[in-house]
Amino acid sequence: AHENIGLQSQLPPREHNYGATATHVRQGPFVSVSRKGPAKRDYLIVAVLCYANLINFMDWFIVPGILLDIQKYFKLSDGDTGLLQTVFILCYMLAAPIFGYLGDRYNRKIILGAGISFWSGVTLGSSFISELYCWIFFLSRGLVGIGTASYSTIAPTIIADLFEEGKRTTMLSLFYIFIPVGSGLGYVLAAGMADVTGDWHWAFRITPCMGGLALVLLILLVPHRTQRRTAAHRALSISGTIRVAAEKPGVQRTAKTTWCQDVISLAKNWSFVWSSLGLTAMSFVTGALGMWVPLFLYRAQVVQGIVSPCLQESSNSSNSLIFGGITIGTGILGVIAGAEAARRLRKINNKADPLICATSMFISALCLYIALMVAQDNILSTFIFIAFGELFLSVNWAVVTDILLYVVTPRRQSTAIALQILVSHLLGDASSPYLIGIV
Repeated sequence: AHENIGLQSQLPPREHNYGATATHVRQGPFVSVSRKGPAKRDYLIVAVLCYANLINFMDWFIVPGILLDIQKYFKLSDGDTGLLQTVFILCYMLAAPIFGYLGDRYNRKIILGAGISFWSGVTLGSSFISELYCWIFFLSRGLVGIGTASYSTIAPTIIADLFEEGKRTTMLSLFYIFIPVGSGLGYVLAAGMADVTGDWHWAFRITPCMGGLALVLLILLVPHRTQRRTAAHRALSISGTIRVAAEKPGVQRTAKTTWCQDVISLAKNWSFVWSSLGLTAMSFVTGALGMWVPLFLYRAQVVQGIVSPCLQESSNSSNSLIFGGITIGTGILGVIAGAEAARRLRKINNKADPLICATSMFISALCLYIALMVAQDNILSTFIFIAFGELFLSVNWAVVTDILLYVVTPRRQSTAIALQILVSHLLGDASSPYLIGIV
C-alpha cells in the first residue's frame, strides 16, 4: 500500500533531515502540503485515546494512593515498598522498545486493544492476591507495566498523524493533560475505595471496568488503519509554511530500515538526545514524588503531633486525597500553560520549546526543595510549595513530546518514543522510588 502525499517541489527528491542533525543542511524552497482540516471523527479518536490514557495513569498510581495499607498487608519495609513501583517501571521501560518497533511496522489499533485488555485483566486479578503471596503482587505490577507500555509508545503517534502542527500541539496537550489528571484520580480512587469499603483490594476493581469500556470505544470509533504522515506533514514551521524537500510519491507506510539503523540515526539526533535526558531528570523527580509524598506528609504530621501513628489495618488516607486533588488541578493548569506559552513564543523565538522546559524545571526544583525543608514545621506551606512544584513540572509534558515529533522523522517516531521511555525510566523513576525508600 502506498501513500498519496500530495507534495509539489522543484527540487529532486531527497530525505529530510530532522533535529540537530539538520544544522548545516541547505533549506529547500517552500513546499505546499494540501490536506483538509480535521474531521469530527478525528476528534472522537482523540477523545477515545485520552480516555484510555486516563485509565493508564490511574492504574499507575493506585498503589501509591493506598501505600500504607499495602505495606502493612504484605508486611513490607520501606525499601521493599519502593521496589513495587520500580518493578512496574522496569517492565514498562523494557517492553517499550518492543512495542515501538511493532508500532512503526504493524497495525497500531490491534496493539492498543491488546494492551488495554492485558493490563486491565492483570489489574483485576491482582485484587484477589492473598498476603501469603507477596511475590505474585510484585509480578502483577510488572505485567501491568508491560501492558501500559504498548499504549504509551503508540497513542501519541496516532494523534500526530491526525493533525497538522498547530492543532497537533493542542491535541497533544489535551492528551497529556490526562497524565496528571489520571495520576491524581488514581490517588483519589484508591483512597476513596479504601475508605468506603474498608478494604483496599476494591481499588483494583474499578479501572478494569473502565478499561473494558475503553476497548469497546477503541473497536467502534478508531479506524483499523490510520494514514501515517510524511515528513512534510510532520515538520514544524514557525511561520506556518512548511520548508522541506519533497519525498518520492509512493513512500511505503512500513519502515524499510532495521531497528538498529533507526537507533543509530536517533543517537545522532542531538535534539532528541538532549530532550530525552531532560525528560529523564523530570521522571526521576515525578517517580519519587508520586510514590512517597502522601506517606511523607503523613509522617511529617506525626512528627508535628497533628495525627497519631496508625496502628490499624486501614489507615487515614486524607493525604492521598489532597495530593491527588493537587496533582489533578496543577496538571491541567500546567499542561495548558505550557502548550499556550509554546504556541505564542514560537512566533518570536524558534528555541522557545526547550527554553520553556528548562525554566519550568528550574522553578519546580526550587519549590520542591522548599516544600521538603518546611515539612517539619508547617504542613500547609508544604502543600502549597508541592502544588507549585507540580505545576511547573506539568508544563513540560506536551512540549517535550512535541519536540520529539518534529525532530524525528515520522517512520521512526514510535521507536523514538519507546527509546525515550526506556532511557527516562531506566535512569529516572525506575530507581527513584526504591532509592528514596532505602534512604
